Amino acid sequence: MLLASAVVVWEWLNEHGRWRPYSPAVSHHIEAVARAGPRAGGSVVLGQADSRLAPYIIDLQSMHQFRQDTGTIRPVRRSYYDPSSAPGKGVVWEWENDSGTWTPYDMDVGITIQRAYEKQHPWVDLSAIGFCYVIDFATMGQINRQTQRKRRVRRRLDMVYPLVSGTLPKSQSWPASPGAAAAPPVPACTCPQCLLVMSVKATAGPGAATLQPRKAAPAPPATPKPPLPAAGPKAPDGVAVVRGSLKPLAAQGGRRQAASTPALSSAGASGSPPGVGSSKGSRASLGTLNRSHLQRLAIAQSRVLIASGVPTVPVKNLTGSSPVNPALAGITGILMSAAGLPVCLTRPPKLVLHPPPVSKSEIQSIPGISHSCRKTTKKQAKKGKTPEEVLKKYLQKVRHPPDEDCTICMERLSAPSGYKGPQPAIKPDLVGKLVKCSHIFHLHCLVAMYNNGNKDGSLQCPTCKTIYGVKTGTQPPGKMEYHIIPHALPGHADCKTIRIIYNIPPGVQGPEHPNPGKSFTARGFPRHCYLPDSEKGRKVLKLLLVAWDRRLIFAIGTSSTTGESDTVIWNEIHHKTEFGSNLTGHGYPDINYLDNVLAELAAQGITEESLAQEKD
Repeated sequence: MLLASAVVVWEWLNEHGRWRPYSPAVSHHIEAVARAGPRAGGSVVLGQADSRLAPYIIDLQSMHQFRQDTGTIRPVRRSYYDPSSAPGKGVVWEWENDSGTWTPYDMDVGITIQRAYEKQHPWVDLSAIGFCYVIDFATMGQINRQTQRKRRVRRRLDMVYPLVSGTLPKSQSWPASPGAAAAPPVPACTCPQCLLVMSVKATAGPGAATLQPRKAAPAPPATPKPPLPAAGPKAPDGVAVVRGSLKPLAAQGGRRQAASTPALSSAGASGSPPGVGSSKGSRASLGTLNRSHLQRLAIAQSRVLIASGVPTVPVKNLTGSSPVNPALAGITGILMSAAGLPVCLTRPPKLVLHPPPVSKSEIQSIPGISHSCRKTTKKQAKKGKTPEEVLKKYLQKVRHPPDEDCTICMERLSAPSGYKGPQPAIKPDLVGKLVKCSHIFHLHCLVAMYNNGNKDGSLQCPTCKTIYGVKTGTQPPGKMEYHIIPHALPGHADCKTIRIIYNIPPGVQGPEHPNPGKSFTARGFPRHCYLPDSEKGRKVLKLLLVAWDRRLIFAIGTSSTTGESDTVIWNEIHHKTEFGSNLTGHGYPDINYLDNVLAELAAQGITEESLAQEKD
């Protein structure tokens, strides 16, 4: 217990190990049910607060979120933050993802950004909390320090998260209020789910508890959407924590515990109504249901759901075959598996990563493209060229600087450069304008930026990303194979498929990499990628070959999926690695993919003009 005042934020653990916050409205709903105690039934129907979350239920006893249509289970936690921080003021910071929608930052990151914003800092470097991003408040942009890719960010106001004061319970304690069990019960719900529970308990015998009433849930929409995971920073471990200026609570378990199977039952079943008898026996023990009772469960599901007109799917190996509501199929499977009964839901979605087997005689070369394999070549800047000589080609001197900031050092252009690192051999008060985009910077800052980059003779404007010269990357040595296979991609039935195979072995980092001399890993190779063998698909392949030669397809850094550092990662040019499905978002059909990847290649300075340059 902790005497303090705090805002409560409910969070769920995504597949990347990051704790993602529910919205303020959903957190208010969860908190209200948690404070109501056992009389609310111990389950939170998220669709009552947000229709997009209609498939989701939270079990407060085990502190897990359950998706009813797929059976996916994720841990949840109840975290406390300082009331003066972002969630206590209703401030939400979000970044724009690849689909053009907005994704909120993890709560700790949003609080850090808001703190810098309130102190009127021009920017905030998130490397101090372990993330390779800089947030520029002047342009409201997020800049990746490794790739220099920029995304838009925004600050918006929402509801304030629920406030608690006095004695704060631990995150996973439930019920939240000891006296809540004595409150008068609310009327029982008549939705199909509650009718099902009532009928099961009526047939399960005297050992089962009575139905805990709860408010009726609204009908779920036709296409519910799950909470979206972030491709951004990772949250720290620990389930029960206090944020901000509050002291940490005792952690209820780390990531290993969070990944374990949740407890589906609690000891002690009671037939007493709420508020009568021992509070320990207020919940039914689902584990007490035997094989016969589980079979009756399926029969009860059939009768209730058919009568209510809810769509059903068959679940096999019961007493023949019984129809079961998709929203309860996952629950049924868990109960049956716990009792040792085989479960088979009909036609689950399949992940199809690879095409059917292809013989060597069926593989064809690609017309108009010589060879079928290419190895990495490393292009160096011309020797003898100093950074000042390289930049001189792209700059014009400005004798009378405008009254504005240099966006690199954030000092006024009329004042000397604020760069504090190794000092280039150039005066700190000189100012230059880039000839294509006309953006103005301290020459001192541009030289320092060039020295901190790949030093390949090219320059990229830090404001608009215009590329001067030929941009190259730091991709480690490897091999790229490409050919045509006689199978069609979903959405491209009129043509065959171009298959690309990337293979990069592990090795030792060179001077251009983040940690020279240190070994790096290469996970998931060979990586198979797919393009339609159409005119536009072949155009994309030709440009990908240019990107490969310029070492721009991969880089060495920290994986956003696993969190592993010093490993080979994709470098901002998206590839389709799913052949026959699109369950991960990296497959087909995707009508915008070819246009999107052409735009990503152009952002790296690779266009049709690049093909002519490569021939020269």
